[in-house]
Amino acid sequence: MQGSWSRFNIVSLILGFAFLYLPIVLLVIFSFNESRLVTVWAGFSTRWYVSLFSNQGLLDAAWVTARVAFISATVATVLGTMAALALTRYTRFRGRLLFSGMVFAPLVMPEVITGLSLLLLFVAVNFDRGFATVTIAHITFSMCFVAVVVQSRLLTFDRSLEEAALDLGATPVKAFFQVTLPIILPAVVAGWMLAFTLSLDDLVIASFTSGPGATTLPMKIYSQVRLGVTPEINAVCTILIAIVTIGVITAAIVNKRREVQRLRDEQAARRL
Repeated sequence: MQGSWSRFNIVSLILGFAFLYLPIVLLVIFSFNESRLVTVWAGFSTRWYVSLFSNQGLLDAAWVTARVAFISATVATVLGTMAALALTRYTRFRGRLLFSGMVFAPLVMPEVITGLSLLLLFVAVNFDRGFATVTIAHITFSMCFVAVVVQSRLLTFDRSLEEAALDLGATPVKAFFQVTLPIILPAVVAGWMLAFTLSLDDLVIASFTSGPGATTLPMKIYSQVRLGVTPEINAVCTILIAIVTIGVITAAIVNKRREVQRLRDEQAARRL
């Protein structure tokens, strides 16, 4: 009898995971390679991590990337949450279709078109390209992802909880921050993490909108890879993988604990 875990399914699963994660595993392994040749294993060593922290160019690019990602993800989360609230709570208002299309357009727009459009905008308004323009560009394309995540949570939100708070005398703003926001917080955090990761990963849009002193880490890595992959690049990519992995695991643990606590509170309320 062929069950859900047939031999074909198992082999397909193994091949799929190998295709996705084997290159990442090899990158991490060769970041500890003693040899300068990235494809020849010469023994275990951490010399390239030591060399990385003395490479001022990579460190500066990493610092720019971290600041851009944090600021853009935070602003995009606020704007994306507001957009999701508007689309969910106000289903009928003039220009809703246009507003919805403008919010979600970056989801389907090629990055090269978005980057070129923003470049032409900054040139037209005589806005010098640099840290600010990269941050604005990242807010523009990452806000829609936050809106999608938060909107999906708001569609299943029980409005009666918010209405009960309003009936008890809370203002709409107070009801949102004390009732609505704590419930949808996992979706907001997930949206922030998605925007942060997208900003860390972006190369195309940053290439169009960056200027002097605003070279991001993906741009720096790409410019060096064109001359040949070095073990230092493997090391910095491994560090990025570790940061993203730790962030995802931490968020999953926090959300799991919040869900368990919520279930306990609901059970306690039913007993009363």
